[in-house]
Amino acid sequence: MFTPDKYLSAKWLKGGRVFPEIDCFGLINEIRSDLSLPKWPEFAGITKDDNGLDSEAKKFMTTLTRCEPEVGAGVACFTGRLVTHVGIVVLIDGELSIAECNPKRNVTFMPLSRLKGLYHRVEYWK
Repeated sequence: MFTPDKYLSAKWLKGGRVFPEIDCFGLINEIRSDLSLPKWPEFAGITKDDNGLDSEAKKFMTTLTRCEPEVGAGVACFTGRLVTHVGIVVLIDGELSIAECNPKRNVTFMPLSRLKGLYHRVEYWK
């Protein structure tokens, strides 16, 4: 079961895949588990360094289907042509939001429109 308050204790850790020390991709799998959705590959050791996130995300997206925002959909955030951040769509108080994790704020939940304003392009995948 997805409970947003659980994630407020998480701490961002580069390459973190085990809650409560997670990065943006670690958050995706933790939430997918809580939503009773299959976990995606762990991508251990993959970070933004040397465009690793971009490369692995684009490969993985070839196995997914692009979709409109829906609960459990992965979010690919582009800076130019590079995937530089990822998140996941969640439902909070009846509104679709993005759950994301970063080194400055740890886990945050934001409206879809706010995330779109931060990146060149935002895509949703399931």
